[in-house]
Amino acid sequence: MPDALRSRMTLGIPITLGVILMTLNVTLMIFWIAVLARSAGWSALIIGVAVFALILVGLSFYLFLMIKEVRLNQRQANFIDSVTHELKSPIASLRLYLETLEMRSISDEQRTKFYRVMEEELERLDHLITQLLEVGRIDAIGAQSDPEELSLEAVLRKCGAAACAHHKREEAETISYDVQPMMVFARRLVLETIFRNLLDNAIKYAGDPPQVEVQVRGGDRGRVIIRIIDNGLGVPHELRKRIFGMFFRGGSELTRRQKGTGLGLYIVHTLVKLLNGRVSVHDRVGRSGSVFEVDLPGHREFPESVTISR
Repeated sequence: MPDALRSRMTLGIPITLGVILMTLNVTLMIFWIAVLARSAGWSALIIGVAVFALILVGLSFYLFLMIKEVRLNQRQANFIDSVTHELKSPIASLRLYLETLEMRSISDEQRTKFYRVMEEELERLDHLITQLLEVGRIDAIGAQSDPEELSLEAVLRKCGAAACAHHKREEAETISYDVQPMMVFARRLVLETIFRNLLDNAIKYAGDPPQVEVQVRGGDRGRVIIRIIDNGLGVPHELRKRIFGMFFRGGSELTRRQKGTGLGLYIVHTLVKLLNGRVSVHDRVGRSGSVFEVDLPGHREFPESVTISR
């Protein structure tokens, strides 16, 4: 995106303009009060003060809307940058390997290696496109199936295995499970989408080597609490509400090291709300890292037909 466009999306201009207009409004209000107080025009004084107060409220509301709009534009710009990079990188890599396969005579070992890398790049593209499609049809995710009683442990282990495979990590060395037997009544795809995104993020932003802990506990009034704990740097306090917004990613796409689109946690937040649940992020007690906590309606009773499998 051109630098000129980026410069127009900074917060400095609307904030400066808003402060100038508010200062001018307050100055005129003080002058109005001083002049009319001397002439004892109390009716005009009250009306004038009320008008100036309304103008001040309007300016404050305008400034709030402008700041909100600029921040949305910044997130959208980051999203476009990240998606562009995420799309171009695997495409360029695939083109390079295809040209090499066509133009050069290579050994079977090299050919196998090239095919493996190309498959990984295709999986990366598929993951990105799937995430974009999930946002576009987020209210319809899993609508083709009916809600059912689902074992949280089975869902979490399946999502954990998929996340480890995506990041090429050994599950036994990366994720530990401390899970009480709990059931949730939901559509399978919705629940898997939530925890696939959370576990993928946990591994992505964890330390080196990544260590992720999954906990499931019973809460009050039949609720169930799921915690995804990582050993990363944690989430700054001022960003903990904003990270669940669409397109939001901390920092700039030009300097960020981790790949992504800023959609995963937005998808999680939206789907958890559809399940009448809550999602939040906290500090890890006593150690560096983040704790993503999902609070859902659930229960302990297991139907006889349900079995827990890894």
